[in-house]
Amino acid sequence: MAEEKETLVNQADYLEVGVQIGTRIRTPGMSRYIYKRREDGLYLLDLPMIDERIRTAAKMLARYEQKVIVATASRIYAIAPARKFAEITGTQVLSGRVMPGVFTNPNRTDFIEPEIVLVSDTRNERQAVKEASKINAPIVALCDTDNWIKYVDMVIPCNNKGRRSLALIYFLLAREFMKEKGLLKSNEEFNYSISDFEAKVEMKVK
Repeated sequence: MAEEKETLVNQADYLEVGVQIGTRIRTPGMSRYIYKRREDGLYLLDLPMIDERIRTAAKMLARYEQKVIVATASRIYAIAPARKFAEITGTQVLSGRVMPGVFTNPNRTDFIEPEIVLVSDTRNERQAVKEASKINAPIVALCDTDNWIKYVDMVIPCNNKGRRSLALIYFLLAREFMKEKGLLKSNEEFNYSISDFEAKVEMKVK
């Protein structure tokens, strides 16, 4: 019997932050990543697939030079972890709304030419997806059960709305990216905690 592949973190750590908890909406493209539907109507994402995709995405990103990698983050809980990822890895980050032409109009003062784009949410950052597809830059995207995945080259199925879930995902992406680049030899050399990636603000519920 083949041994189970070791996961990037303990399964309990994934479950604790709710990385696998989706929404009550399922888009056709995300069906393959869903494990089951709970009695309350929430879809649950496949945990082994989440782990595998984080690992694969880090390898994919690491093929590129840091300066040509751009992460986008629009949601309040995604901005802090995406910025921390960029700070640690030496990549670029666009936080907040992605303006039309930022990847396609050289006349803009904030023009960037990414060779690969890491998107935190294809719904909120659809402009980034649209522009990356126009310039043929591969798109790696964190996708929940309600996300459309048109133009996305590498889906990381996950809860991309939760503060702790996003912190863990970006923590793992940063750590694995640094290892793939040869800048770290082991997990122990990564001198950051998941809390370092966590947004320090609370969303107010009306």
